[in-house]
Amino acid sequence: MGLSDILSGVPLLTCVTIVNAASMSWFGYDQGVFSGVLISADFKYWFPETNQSNISGIASSCFSLGAFFGAIFAFFYGDKLGRKKTIWIAVAFNVIGAILQITSWHLPQLIVGRVINGFGMGVSSSTCPVYQAECSKPRVRGKLVVVQSLCNTAAYCLSNWMNYALYFQGGALQWRFPLGFQLIFPCMIIIALPFVPDSPRWLMLKDRHDEALTVIARLAGRNVDAQDPEVMAEFLSIQATIEEERRETVSTADMLRCRDSTQNLRRIILSCGTQFMQQFSGVNALGYYLPSMMQQVLGYDQQKSRLLTAVNGTIYLFSAFCCLLIIDRFGRRKMMMYGASTMGSSYFIIAMTLLGAKLHPSTQYRLGEVTTAFFFLYYFFYGTSFAKVPWVFNSEVNSLGWRTRGAAVATATNWMGGFIVTQFTKTGVDNLGWGFFLLFAGFCFAYFPIVYCFYPETSRRTLEDMDQIFIQYPGIIVCGKRDLTQRARPQLFIEAEQARIAEAQSTKVGVMVMGDKDASRTVADHSERV
Repeated sequence: MGLSDILSGVPLLTCVTIVNAASMSWFGYDQGVFSGVLISADFKYWFPETNQSNISGIASSCFSLGAFFGAIFAFFYGDKLGRKKTIWIAVAFNVIGAILQITSWHLPQLIVGRVINGFGMGVSSSTCPVYQAECSKPRVRGKLVVVQSLCNTAAYCLSNWMNYALYFQGGALQWRFPLGFQLIFPCMIIIALPFVPDSPRWLMLKDRHDEALTVIARLAGRNVDAQDPEVMAEFLSIQATIEEERRETVSTADMLRCRDSTQNLRRIILSCGTQFMQQFSGVNALGYYLPSMMQQVLGYDQQKSRLLTAVNGTIYLFSAFCCLLIIDRFGRRKMMMYGASTMGSSYFIIAMTLLGAKLHPSTQYRLGEVTTAFFFLYYFFYGTSFAKVPWVFNSEVNSLGWRTRGAAVATATNWMGGFIVTQFTKTGVDNLGWGFFLLFAGFCFAYFPIVYCFYPETSRRTLEDMDQIFIQYPGIIVCGKRDLTQRARPQLFIEAEQARIAEAQSTKVGVMVMGDKDASRTVADHSERV
């Protein structure tokens, strides 16, 4: 018995969550820490090139560019290596990149370190939400994926407060210590990762049925037998879905022509769409440059800018807790539509207050306070919607055979969007001023009809239900179709699961697992618990 065979039940699921949460915490910390690094006096002394907006943009955005290629790596190798090995590789790249940044004295080394760190972050951010979703029950899946994102936000908040606290320290400590502090996260991952198994769905994808059945039983609870009816029903449901996907497998060319009944291309586009919407809501524009923009646009001094950025991070953390409570209560569609309208309104008011301050300089201070308040409100609205929902949706909607690759493509979209937005934010603020924020208002308002028309609900569904969404309803328009928009699990999908399990019982693997047990009773118990 190895370390990965020791835990079961809640302790095992907790350990899986710790691994994924620590990985996503590292992601959030890296998003927030560099905004304080860029305005540190000692950093500017050693890296004077970053005073130029284009060089500053490269130093910030190269992290996202590295993450883009990390997500591409996960696309090609994630299913071959498995979830655990992929996370180990991500940790190795992250540690190397972090050490290069901490020890940097010249800009090329800093940029190389950020690219390598970003590569590791792209691999882990593509893998961790999928790994968590594949190990979680439908009733808690959304919450547990949001817990990862909540830890991401907490680490972002921590980095902002650390940047403020170190404002009062001079010298290299002001920026090297925050870059070094991130090494606490791999220590947590290295301790927890040996105790978790690979995901049962990946094991079944590789035809390692005995291992998969054991892992399903261990995730179901302590002392739960592999012959437990619910365990066997879940196993058979997954197996039937895999067999159906294998029967329907088409070439990549045919998949790109939408000739597969499970519509993998459409699902990947929907995944990429959520990540595109997240990045082009402008969050990284504020994440990397909020202190700089407060100094440049609002005229605040460095101390006040750092303090307000830290307060904003705390509000963002509070909004993430709110999201944890409501993600499975309201569903994915409603939360994205709510986010689109409220974020767009916030940006529109920010643009108008900045325009008013430009036209009436005597009102600049008061309108600056209004602008700051709506920066805070934007982060609250974003934190309760697009900060979390895309990662959950992304980990759910793709088919089992394409889940890792679909998540990787979507995550690559996220990172490339982050690269573009981060690279051009400083230049956009310099040249467009208030119009830069009006541009993001337009983006956000446009997301409402897109989500309403094209995005199906995925909460309260099993991961195997996702195929039925696209098989039963092949049309791209989902509005007006109750089975695709209601939060409760539709009866149609329950009946489809019963049929899958009955079919799987007659297969070679099903006979091996079920023997002469009654499948109808098994699936009835399973459906009720979902």
